[in-house]
Amino acid sequence: MHELSVCQALIEQVDQVAKENYAESVDQIIVQIGPLSGIESKLLLNAYGIARMGTIAEDAMLEIEAMPIKIRCLQCNQQSEVLVNKLICPHCGDYKTQLISGDEMILKTIGLVSVKEKH
Repeated sequence: MHELSVCQALIEQVDQVAKENYAESVDQIIVQIGPLSGIESKLLLNAYGIARMGTIAEDAMLEIEAMPIKIRCLQCNQQSEVLVNKLICPHCGDYKTQLISGDEMILKTIGLVSVKEKH
């Protein structure tokens, strides 16, 4: 399950941001995941429960937002949201398209908790 290594890398990134901002802990992490990223949201949530133990994000909730698949048609230059198995242009029907988004995982938000906030 590669989702565990994805979570570990996510926690490392969150830990770095928390340290840079002198946060004591993290209470929320929001990520955006595209359907073509190869990451299964359910498996990521399960792996997160393991990866966060003993880290600055141990008490943080992980929220996952689904991202749309967006393409640009190389024929008519239109941008569109499309379905996973239908990467053709809905405007002109051409199959020559360029993926704009939908294959990424983005760390969107980190809820940092400072020492002052806890007291």
